[in-house]
Amino acid sequence: MLYEYGHIGILVIIALIFPLGALVTSWAFQYIRIRPTSKPDVVRDDIYECGLRTEGPSLVQFNFRYYYIALLFVLLDVELVFLFPWALVFDQVGWAGYGKGILFIGTFVIGGVYAWRKRALEWKL
Repeated sequence: MLYEYGHIGILVIIALIFPLGALVTSWAFQYIRIRPTSKPDVVRDDIYECGLRTEGPSLVQFNFRYYYIALLFVLLDVELVFLFPWALVFDQVGWAGYGKGILFIGTFVIGGVYAWRKRALEWKL
């Protein structure tokens, strides 16, 4: 068992060496004067998008409904990912598998009815 975890430990050490090595190298190059020090500048610190100056505030709040619809879409996709293998082995799973599938679908339907009753699925402007 220690042999298997040793491989994971070696990979973790390698994964830590690369970013730390890049940071240490950048720090060392700054003192050798290969990498110049950067001084604060108004133009450099200015926020831009695609090389153009921003118009209006830079932090614009998006409507949460966009994220909500995206999460519902992901939820439906995940449900289909779980239901597809269940449908493929439907003959072999028997009544226990049938009950678990109905429980899974039922939980999803109850959640959908709850969201519908709370009017969470309506798009209000």
